[in-house]
Amino acid sequence: QVQLVESGGGSVQAGGSLRLSCAASSRTFSSLVMGWFRQAPGKEREFVGLISWTGGSTSYADSVKGRFTISRDNAKNTLYLQMNSLKPEDTAVYYCTGQHYRGKYYFDRANFDYWGQGTQVTVSS
Repeated sequence: QVQLVESGGGSVQAGGSLRLSCAASSRTFSSLVMGWFRQAPGKEREFVGLISWTGGSTSYADSVKGRFTISRDNAKNTLYLQMNSLKPEDTAVYYCTGQHYRGKYYFDRANFDYWGQGTQVTVSS
């Protein structure tokens, strides 16, 4: 079992930046495909991006492509989400998540095995 704990959320003005971190409790982290999802009030939880276990491959939702960057440090069991050029529509609770690799990358939330408790990001205009 892997426990995930997010940090780094907060309030920022539009155009600003935030960096989220996700600390994992187990070295299993280094073998997991990791990702970020977000959920705005009254909306479904949506995929933001994912990163391979080596960090060599990433994939992003179109809504954040070019503004958000996912990275990881396997030596520290930590996942990051660098968010730049933030917009009010980025306001949401952001969740760190991990999946065991099953031959290909899955982007739907049902295929992720571990979830953090979430951290709030609020972007004001």
